Amino acid sequence: MSVTFELKAEPRGDLGKGASRRLRRAGKVPAILYGGGQDPQPLILNHLDVLNQLKNEAVYSHVLTLNLGDRTESVVLRDLQRHPFKPTILHLDFLRVSADRKLRVHVPLHFVNEDTSRGVKQHGGVVSRALIDIEITCLPKDLPEFIAVDVVNLGMNESLHLTQIPLPTGVELADKIAPGSDQDAIVVSIHHAHGGEEGPGTTAPATPTA
Repeated sequence: MSVTFELKAEPRGDLGKGASRRLRRAGKVPAILYGGGQDPQPLILNHLDVLNQLKNEAVYSHVLTLNLGDRTESVVLRDLQRHPFKPTILHLDFLRVSADRKLRVHVPLHFVNEDTSRGVKQHGGVVSRALIDIEITCLPKDLPEFIAVDVVNLGMNESLHLTQIPLPTGVELADKIAPGSDQDAIVVSIHHAHGGEEGPGTTAPATPTA
């Protein structure tokens, strides 16, 4: 976790929907800080600063530093609310972090070796990503920036499930899942392009994925 994130916040005194609208018109974001055995604390942040930090995917899976005047808080971004069609953040939820208490957070998945996987290289298959992140638990010191999913050995019409994804040391799935159960969701699979059948000597390239 070499990247560091810092956000400046200030206490919020005026609460309610009307006050929140006034804050947003003034370029501010209402937020709440909770957890750690302490009372929830309403906060105000600068909207532009928040948007700039959110440009980096890693902000969602890092311990952040909230600067609150003469003190700082170590937190994770637990939730955020976006405007349905405007590039506007409506509200932020921050959870206090304790070094000895496990976090429950969503971490992004990074898929590697898609172009060289068996199903793509040998049979012209298409990689289909079913999940973009997974929920994990770990201590703050073990929080990964992302989890790599290597598909190099994945063949045509094969899938990788949640329980088949190697996790870093100290990291576990948030919920206990039995291999092969209904909760053991597909993470990624390889199938024929456009639902077509594989033909002899098929060498069609994989369709790029978003």
